This record gives sequence, structure tokens and C-alpha cells, in this order.
Amino acid sequence: MLIAFSVAPSGTGRADGSVHDAVAAAVSVVRSSGLPHRTTSMFTEIEGEWDEVFAVVKAATDAVLPYGSRVSLVLKADIRPGHTGEIDGKIERLERAIGSRPHDD
Repeated sequence: MLIAFSVAPSGTGRADGSVHDAVAAAVSVVRSSGLPHRTTSMFTEIEGEWDEVFAVVKAATDAVLPYGSRVSLVLKADIRPGHTGEIDGKIERLERAIGSRPHDD
């Protein structure tokens, strides 16, 4: 399964509203998990089995808790039993499809 998630604190008391320290704590948890992952400007994606992926999401959420008075978690899952390597496979198929489209000149 693939999970795309975003976790961030609120009530941080920071005048600039920045949450980068909290996000860094969450991403560090993901990176140390050993699961395939990718972080973009808005989400982190992780690939693995249900229990291991959700354990990482929980640990990343727990890592953010000290940074504010509450935490927001946004999560999207692609559950496709029997498929692995989809964190890259989906992108590769998309790029091939884009490359095979006729170009307007």
C-alpha cells in the first residue's frame, strides 16, 4: 500500500507560523523506518504493508506532538494487494504515458 500523509502542529506560538522543525521531526521518523518513501513540499509518501506503514504514520505524528497544542493529520491511501514498488512504478507509468502522447507543434 501507498500512504500519502501530512502532519503538522497548530498552536505553536511561533509568530511566523512556521512548522518546519516539527515536519523535520516527522520526516526523520519516516527516513529511519527503512520503508520506501518520498517527501515533497506538501506530503510524504510511504510504501509498505498496512501495519508497518500505519506504525510509521503514528510515530511521525507522535514526533510532532511536542511542537504545538494540537496536531493535524491528513492521510490518503492507495491499497492494492499484491503490488510492490508502486511508489516509483506509478510515476514511471505516468511518464511513459506522457511521452507516448502526440505533441502539438
